[in-house]
Amino acid sequence: MDKKKNKDKEEKIIKPKGKILLRLLNFIAFISCVFTSYNMFKFRNVGGKLSKYIYIAIGVLAFIYILLFMFVSKKLKKQRLLKRNIKKKGLYVSNIIYIIVTILITAVLMYLYNYLGSFNKKLVTYSTSLITLSSNDIKNVKDVDDTIIGILSDKNSPEGYIIPKEVIKQYKLEDNNQIEEYDSYQEMLADLYSGDLDLMFITSDYVNTFSANEGYENIGQETKVVMSKSKELKKHTVSKRATSSKGKSVTEPFTILLIGLDSETEGLSSASAAHGDSLILITFNPKTLNATVLSIPRDSYVPIACWSGKPENKITHAAVYGTDCLMDTIENYFGIKIDYYAQINFKGLVSLVNAMGGIDVEVPQDLCTNDSDRNQEICIKGGWQHLDGEGALVLSRNRKQLQNGDIGRGQNQQLVIQAMVNKVRTIRSAKDFIKILDTISNNFDTNFTTEQIISFYSVAEDIVSNGLAKDDADLVNIEQLYLQGSGQMIYDERANMVLWDYVPSKSSRDDIINAMKVNLGLKDKTVIKKFDFSVNEEYEKEIIGYAYRGGSLYSLVPNFVGLSKDQASSLASRSGVRVTFEGNSGYVVSQSAPVSKRVDLLSGGVKLTLSGSGSTDNKNTADNDKDKKKKEEDDKEKEEEELDDGSESKKIDSNENGTGNGTNSGGTNNGESGAGNSSGGESGAGASGSGTNGNSSSENADSSN
Repeated sequence: MDKKKNKDKEEKIIKPKGKILLRLLNFIAFISCVFTSYNMFKFRNVGGKLSKYIYIAIGVLAFIYILLFMFVSKKLKKQRLLKRNIKKKGLYVSNIIYIIVTILITAVLMYLYNYLGSFNKKLVTYSTSLITLSSNDIKNVKDVDDTIIGILSDKNSPEGYIIPKEVIKQYKLEDNNQIEEYDSYQEMLADLYSGDLDLMFITSDYVNTFSANEGYENIGQETKVVMSKSKELKKHTVSKRATSSKGKSVTEPFTILLIGLDSETEGLSSASAAHGDSLILITFNPKTLNATVLSIPRDSYVPIACWSGKPENKITHAAVYGTDCLMDTIENYFGIKIDYYAQINFKGLVSLVNAMGGIDVEVPQDLCTNDSDRNQEICIKGGWQHLDGEGALVLSRNRKQLQNGDIGRGQNQQLVIQAMVNKVRTIRSAKDFIKILDTISNNFDTNFTTEQIISFYSVAEDIVSNGLAKDDADLVNIEQLYLQGSGQMIYDERANMVLWDYVPSKSSRDDIINAMKVNLGLKDKTVIKKFDFSVNEEYEKEIIGYAYRGGSLYSLVPNFVGLSKDQASSLASRSGVRVTFEGNSGYVVSQSAPVSKRVDLLSGGVKLTLSGSGSTDNKNTADNDKDKKKKEEDDKEKEEEELDDGSESKKIDSNENGTGNGTNSGGTNNGESGAGNSSGGESGAGASGSGTNGNSSSENADSSN
């Protein structure tokens, strides 16, 4: 009896109030178990052994809670049935410990999940500006009265329509002004410069976007900003591509478009995505660890998907209208579905390479360009070099010093990508890895879902395993693709000026498409059973698409001004242009179609206006000069020698001998430029020029690096 009494004294009675608290703690433990298990389950796509460990961890977590629940229930039931006091030890403490542990696990998992999710920016800040010519007296939006204001007609464009409409409503600009809708910024700028438009709404980053284009090199000085407005929008509300990757698995072959942004500041908080400076299309097969990499020349002359009628233009102009327009344009041209996109800031590339400890790469030649802050010049030497971030930026950005310009820059960017992939095998420190992730998060935006990003762990595991097994080999086998083509000066219907364009080769494009489809598993690979080689020659990887002789050039409207009626008729016949004359004699003083306009885009013929009756009195002073007339006759003979008779097709077929024969004195380009370093034809009469690999006989006016 004494022992029983002593035992009863040591035990404390659980009051009803204590029972409620114990039940509450056990319920909280249950909620913590479910919530933690859910957050663990979100990482199920990590793949490999980690996936198994995650399921095991969920099972262990659930098992511990079940034991805890049974223990508590058993004790409380025993007290109720036996009407005996139960011990305090193990009841409160076990539940509290379980709750604390699960909360800590959940906090870590949520942080990691949200951190990876930050690679896909949910909110983007868009900014639009109302601009006018610097000579205009308008100083602020209150001065805008009795003017013509231009906006984009695309109702889904944040900077060209959505925000401008809000500004128009806010300041009641529709009351005393005329609002005109345009299909493109190029058309608006052309009308602004010509005086047909007083003001226009355009992306606030318009100076960086358009100053690299011919005719707008000084747009920053020639225009001024009347007012600007920014707005933060959910990305998925203005871009169908923001959610287009859902349901796709990265463990299956996929295609991704890399968009390099040449910004002066780090980060991607603003909508600079539309101003892509570099375009790289990659297909990747996780099963074979094989990738194809194509650097798309920014001046590639292709149909623009988001423009009415899909007219051909520079592919970089599609980028101005957003990621959707750019990706649709590339998809349509190459016939390949693009699953994902990733935008990376060039300035962020400096931080990324530095975080990786630099890269080792063979630099093709000495190069110099401005640093990431554009304050001083940075130079790198040719040959094998260990480059820091600034050096890698010089190699990725520079194109002015390269013989083949933007094409060569694309190839150098592929070298940087390969070097960065290979650098992964040297990263051993968790601190360095976190630093790399921080850099990527700040300067990277994509439409990968968080689950898809998590899935990359298994792919990365395979890549690293492959690298460890083959220490001297590339972690990923990269096939270089090259879009061969020729340069040509073509009249831009929207900008109302002649611009240098890169006309791609159809044969080169076909080879590129075939290589991409093979890598994606959409086509069977052609097995080469026999080939020749020499042990005395170093093996070089084939560059797919490079072997062709440039692109098929267009027949263009020649410059008829200054020619006699007979000369103009002869030139028109050779150029495949139907002409009519106003007047009976004299020399051509004007023509209805602009020089270098594509012949296949003519609606009807070209009307040529003659100077008069042909008498001496009616000829202009220049045409009366005998020496000039003799020169014209000499030019005619030269035209007859250089132009092939009977060319009436809309496009001129490739010159398979690789010799540029693009004479432009008549505005017609017969043949294509040769591959490699072969030169284009001569440039004359302000018409079109031809070139190879981006080398036009007429200099590209692009002023960017």
